Amino acid sequence: MTPSLFSPLKINDVTFKNRIGMSPMCQYSSTDGVASDWHMVHLGARAVGGVGFIMAECTAVSATGRISTVCAGLWNDTQVAALKPIVAFQLQFGAVTGTQISHSGRKGSAATALNGGSHLDAVDPDGWETVGPTSDAFDPDGTRLWKAPRALSVPEILEIQGQFVHSAKLALEVGYDLLEVHCAHGYLLHSFLTPLVNTRDDEYGGDLRARARFLLETVEKVRAVWPSEKVLSVRLSVDDFAAKGHTLEDTAQVGLWLKDLGVDILDCSGGGAVPEARGAIGNRTAEQPGMAGVIRKKTGLPVMAVGGITDAAQADGLIKSSKADIILLGREMMRNPHWAFNAAKELDVDARHVLAEQYGFFVGAS
Repeated sequence: MTPSLFSPLKINDVTFKNRIGMSPMCQYSSTDGVASDWHMVHLGARAVGGVGFIMAECTAVSATGRISTVCAGLWNDTQVAALKPIVAFQLQFGAVTGTQISHSGRKGSAATALNGGSHLDAVDPDGWETVGPTSDAFDPDGTRLWKAPRALSVPEILEIQGQFVHSAKLALEVGYDLLEVHCAHGYLLHSFLTPLVNTRDDEYGGDLRARARFLLETVEKVRAVWPSEKVLSVRLSVDDFAAKGHTLEDTAQVGLWLKDLGVDILDCSGGGAVPEARGAIGNRTAEQPGMAGVIRKKTGLPVMAVGGITDAAQADGLIKSSKADIILLGREMMRNPHWAFNAAKELDVDARHVLAEQYGFFVGAS
């Protein structure tokens, strides 16, 4: 039988009740990386609304790995304690829970998007020194301040890999079902992977395999501590959307290497490495689900598709045509936390048990 949007998906010992997921979206609502009541409501509402999978926002592996001072983090026990009840609430409604661990690299030490997103100088009380593969700033000629990062030494690279491993262990304590390593959108791991940024001449720069070394070593170390029965994902910018950047063919090769390391699913996004990609991201977002299908075919791995997906028929079609295994929605989930319920009704699927019983009993059959 052809899988559909509301068919279950089993990966290792984790079963997704349907193929609908919420994409990670920065909420700028954490204090010292600690989740707040906002996260309980934001994430919990989507669990009540019937999605099969909820990915928490980009979550830093260290204080200086955050994008801004109010971004989420997972490097200490206080953060674990705040996240446990939030995850437990989602699990009550059958949602698979995931978190995306990340390091911001040269795009960190920034004001929030709500406040313009400009970099904050290291002398600013809310700023810090940023790092990257080289000392090149993200956009030295832009109207916003983008300061030059410090190029990481090899011992510092290994230290950051250890931070990813530590966050993975804490994610296990929290109770997440899925762990995702963030290698997209110009953040640290992606900045090492793409030739648009990584011009190093040591063992972490050069050809594709060398540029992928930071990512591959990190994933290998994370997989060693993340249980085999749970799901390990990597988010990739499958195309840099800029001339001479990372291509679909490059991503397919990286995907095969990740598969060999025990990665279970790829989360396919795009762009973000350089300023030139900004306009292209907006213009080419709708291409991303199709690109996910290419990566799925070339790697043999399940994929999550994201980008410009808004309606139920479109999402269902991506599953039925084998272009994706999970559909991720971002802004649509912000607009409508009950998107899954509405999609069930549009697709003439029994909607009674999609919503939490407290709602479904009254409106599921109407």
